Amino acid sequence: MASSPTPEPPLPPVKLDPLAALLSYLIPGLGQVYQGRTGKGLLFFGGLYVLFFYGMWMGQWRNVWLPDVSGLPDVSVAGQTLGGPAKAASYRPQFLGQFFIGTAAWPGVYQYAVFDATKDTGPVFGKFQRTPDEKELNELQRNGNKRWDLGWVYTVIAGVLNLLVIYDAFAGPMFREPPKPSDWVDDADVEGARAGAQPPAKAEPPPAPAAPPSQVPNPPDQQGGA
Repeated sequence: MASSPTPEPPLPPVKLDPLAALLSYLIPGLGQVYQGRTGKGLLFFGGLYVLFFYGMWMGQWRNVWLPDVSGLPDVSVAGQTLGGPAKAASYRPQFLGQFFIGTAAWPGVYQYAVFDATKDTGPVFGKFQRTPDEKELNELQRNGNKRWDLGWVYTVIAGVLNLLVIYDAFAGPMFREPPKPSDWVDDADVEGARAGAQPPAKAEPPPAPAAPPSQVPNPPDQQGGA
């Protein structure tokens, strides 16, 4: 009788990877490279960085920043007055999407932290991702022929897409490798293990010997004498 085919073992459970997610936030695709998915990681790295920096180029490298709002009116949300970076993000929500591109947007955070309105440039990055003054901003919007606005849209899309890259690194690959054949357990081994685990059956007592046939006396007509 032919034995039934051995079923394939189930795939291993999904294992979350926070470190890979952090690496993909810092640099898009780095978490996938860390997980051994090099081709996918390089695709994410090249695609998102090209989209982000092409958008900055369209905006003359002046469309990514976190504004200084020290002299602007207060902003209240649900009865709470916002301050610091929350207030700045409320005046320029585009930066929330740009921020998720990772380290490529960190100069904007640094420029916000060290912003000095009395100086035209920052201490390290100059004007790169620094808040433009009102005159410069008006010139960019007036002379950019819509390219400036379209450029920051590209940078926001790149940052939002990197959220999907971060989740992909966090949750791991969709298709996981099954266990190696050496790790499989055969059905015969399972049955043998189960049989060995069961207690031995009790031996039945031997059957009792049959009683000898009873001696029946001969009928009177068969007895000797008249």
